[in-house]
Parts: sequence; structure tokens; C-alpha cells
Amino acid sequence: MRSVRIRILAVLAVLIIVGVGAWQLLPSDEANEDPVTVGTTDVVTSLDPAGAYDAGSWAVYSNLYQSLMTFKSGAIVPEPDAAESCEFVGEGLKTYRCTLRDDLTFSNGRKITAEDVKYSFERMLRIKADAGPAVLFPALDTIGTKGREITFHLSGRDATFPQKLATGAGAIVDSTKYPADKLRDGSAVDGSGPYTLKSYEPGVQAELVPNPSYKGALKETGQAVDVRYFDGPDELQAAWAAGNVDVTHRQLPAEKLAELNPGATDQRVTEADSAEIRNLVFNVRDDSAFADKRVRQAVAWLIDRGPLVGDVYHSTVEPLYSLIPQGYIGHSTPFFDAYPEPSPAKAEQLLKEAGVQIPVPIVFGHRDDDANKAETTELIRQLEKDGLFEVTDKAVEWTAFQKEYAAGKYDVYTVGWLPDYPDSDTFSQPLVGRDNSLHNGYASKQVDALIAATQQYSDRGRTSNDFKKLQKLVGEDVPLVPLWQKKDYVVAKPEVSGSQYLSDGTGLWRLWELSWI
Repeated sequence: MRSVRIRILAVLAVLIIVGVGAWQLLPSDEANEDPVTVGTTDVVTSLDPAGAYDAGSWAVYSNLYQSLMTFKSGAIVPEPDAAESCEFVGEGLKTYRCTLRDDLTFSNGRKITAEDVKYSFERMLRIKADAGPAVLFPALDTIGTKGREITFHLSGRDATFPQKLATGAGAIVDSTKYPADKLRDGSAVDGSGPYTLKSYEPGVQAELVPNPSYKGALKETGQAVDVRYFDGPDELQAAWAAGNVDVTHRQLPAEKLAELNPGATDQRVTEADSAEIRNLVFNVRDDSAFADKRVRQAVAWLIDRGPLVGDVYHSTVEPLYSLIPQGYIGHSTPFFDAYPEPSPAKAEQLLKEAGVQIPVPIVFGHRDDDANKAETTELIRQLEKDGLFEVTDKAVEWTAFQKEYAAGKYDVYTVGWLPDYPDSDTFSQPLVGRDNSLHNGYASKQVDALIAATQQYSDRGRTSNDFKKLQKLVGEDVPLVPLWQKKDYVVAKPEVSGSQYLSDGTGLWRLWELSWI
């Protein structure tokens, strides 16, 4: 804001010299107190941090709840938020200790204690919801408290543990309000983040107002914000065109994003590289058509990313040939190296070697919205065009979809993924580690050993070779096929400031950066 005011004053001086009515450029004496309205197609699965591990829910958590650690905009190293300080104890990377701030209260006025922090983690691990974040902490063994100190004891070395604390999985809840062994019912939220929840209508709207009791890494909280939820990109586009939202993020229709002009004066467009990816995930359980890896490899030989990138997403995404996206340590291209171009002949040969019926009957599950329908239509076309697969299409509402793929209801399904924190580890354990968040039944001792190896180094540059080996194994086992990596777009009205800081790929949604010019 300071630089904006300086520019205004400079222009004012020039206009006075030439006799122009410069008063027209000055802001009103009264600040605009209206909420900034943000439109999104993301879905909030649960307002209880123990119950969700998705972008829409975590976006809200980063504003309503506090974690011990957080990421400043653009940072890759977390810093204390609810904590006064945090550090590993000793050299083993197996004991992590935080000292809680002494001035924290929940939005209901109750003082936050170290026992609340302990309770929040143990509760999340105990509930272990199908769509929850417990998968992030496979090495978390026990938690001890003493006064304001919280000590996490890990069963193995994990240099990324501080980063995991900074995610929505580390959200601190009031132990007197959240049941110990089940998710909290209703839409009440008792957190200590920079905002409180004024009102909430699932799938429609969340009204957030600044929390006057917030204490933490932020120096000040922001403008009141109304988040509006839309069923799909077309509905969001209609609301933007009608002027009913001030900011859009995730996501306008691909064809509209492709037309955006970052230099336009009638809107503010932020286009940034992103680590959002999408995978075609295989159910590898014994009763699935993809239990045999040769059948999965056959699909890898059929996938043509060109039409997805160009026709479906209008070049707002880039083809991805790796578990770990571009821009992250250890990124490589095993799916290009092993399957350089579509080959129906090689796919058919693998299916014959596997001894399966051709065409192979499969059930394809995906989220029921316009963007996913277009993508799925193209993928099904590719799978069926050479007569090797016969696909049953299952479009399902997001919350039900998560439960059903976790229960093994589909043979194959598409899932998008945003990094939880800025480290390649966020694409390994949660996606291909034992008991991973994709719930596809995949487990590999070799992969788990490589994941453990990468977690031993505080110097993350030393992990590159292990991550490359891990990706090569994934390219051979094919528990999933990487499809694309997406760019990140935020579009805002010109009178809104801070929209360029709303998202930076760390999983945080910085609503507090938004304000009126």
C-alpha cells in the first residue's frame, strides 16, 4: 500500500502543475469497509481439520485456524505462528520441540494450552478419517507436554516435519469443543487464525471477518472477506462477468484463462507457475482390472497428453511426465523416457502378456463438474479408440467421490494435487507411500525406503538422487500416470489490492492480503 500512495502523490503533483482536477484520483476520506468477495470452484469437505485433506478445505483452515508454524509469502522455510519457537532436539531429526506463545486464545475467548495442541494431533491420528490428513504423519509416534512446551517424538528421521506442522493438518482446535473420537458436527469453528467464521452455507458462501484476538506471525489481519462457492468454472465465469465477485481463483474456464491479458487495465491478472498437478490413479487391489502392472503400463502407452493440454485446457497446463513437477528438487521425466509416445501396439502386447480379456472392462470415476467431464471424455476416447479398453464413466459429487475411491469403487480415477508445503516430499509419501492419500492400495518397500532416505537430510539438495530413483520406480510400477502441471491464475477487479499474494503454492490461501485501494 505504501508504494501505491507514493505513486498517487507523485501523479497528484504533476496534475496540480498542469491544472487538472486531481481530487478525482484521491481515495475517499472514508475507507471501504465492504467485504472483498472471492469466487472459487473449490469445495470444502469439512470445517473440522481432522476430516479433510483437500485444497478447498485447507484454504479455509489457513484463515480460521492456527498452526504452530506457517509460511510467509514466497518462503520455503516455515517460521513460528502459534509457536514462540520450534527446533529439532539433538542431531537425529527424531525429536521436535515447540514452545507455545503465551498470549493465544481461541475465538471463543478460551486460552490455548500445550494440551490443546497435543489433543489436536492425537485426535486427528485417532479419527484417521478416509479423507483426512493423518497420512502426513506416518512417523509421528508420541507427543509430550510440559508447561508451554510440546515435544513430538518421531519413529524415524523426518527433516520435513516442521513443514508439515505448517499445513492444515497442524491446525489447533479447542479440546473442549471438538470430540476426541469423531468429527465435529455443524458449521461452528473455534480456532485462533486471523479470521473468524461469521456465517457458513455449505457449497454457497463463507463469511469471514478479522479476528481481533489473533496473535501470531502476521502483523495485522485483513479486510472482511466473503467466499462464494460455485459448482463449476462456467458458473464462476458468469458471476465474474456480472460483477458479483471481486476476485476469482481456482478456476475460470480454461478458454477464458487462455484469453486473459496480464496487461489489461480493467482487471488485475496474476499468472504464476504452479505445482498443481493431476494424475490418473489406478486401483491396484486384487479385485481391480489394474492389479497387474502390465495393464497399468498398457494405459501409460495409450495416454496422449497433447490433446489434454491443447484441446481441453487451451494450453493453461503443461504436460507432466513425472511424479514430482517441474521446479522441485529431483524432478525427472520417467514417463517420457519409458513411454515416449502413444503406442497401441505395445499396449496390446502387454495386455496379451497379462492374459486379460480384451477389451478390458473398467470403471472410470471422476468429480462431477464441467472441467472434469471434458478431461474424462478425452481420456476415455484415448482408452477406447483402439478397442483395448471398454470404459464405464462414473461422474460423482466431490465429497462422495472421495469416499468411493477410498473404498475401491473404481478401477481408475483422476485426482488433482496441490503441494502441502514447498518440498518434493509432498509428492512422495502422500501419493505413493504406504497408506497414501490416494487410497489405491499401492505399497512398495522400495518406494518406502527411498521416501525414508529423502527424509534424513536437512540439506534438501542431497535428496535429488533418491527422488529420481523413486520416480523411476513409479514409472515402472505405474500406480498412477501423471497428466499435467497447471499454471495458477488469480483475476481481480482493479480496485482490489493484494491479489498477487493470495496464492503461492504453499497450500495457504492468504485472504488477509486482500483489501481495497
